[in-house]
Amino acid sequence: MTREVIRTDLAPQAIGTYSQAVRCGKNVYLSGQIALDAKTQHLVNHSVEAEIHQVFRNLRAVAEAAGGGLAQVAKLTIYLTDMAHFPKVNEIMSEYFAPPYPARAAVGVAALPRGARVEADAILVLE
Repeated sequence: MTREVIRTDLAPQAIGTYSQAVRCGKNVYLSGQIALDAKTQHLVNHSVEAEIHQVFRNLRAVAEAAGGGLAQVAKLTIYLTDMAHFPKVNEIMSEYFAPPYPARAAVGVAALPRGARVEADAILVLE
């Protein structure tokens, strides 16, 4: 099976040794996105709500670069430095995803890159 690297300037560039996403057949594995602004590479963190929105916008940009969108997300994982923000993730997630929602996990973590409070990765299934 061939692997295709997915890249877009509409999402932050990788800040390490990874690709924004990799397509393997009909599956696309999106790397974790924090709330970096694609143009400035600075963290959008004036509020947790702003961070969550930016994370979902970044995921959407990579999903679209892969030829899909958030509607094709089969599995979503959310990483939070404070689980108290989980209700806000649920609220904002409904602005980006529609039923049937993807399978999802929420994981509490001690820290995230660049001091982010929220990160998300996803798996898309394209037809």
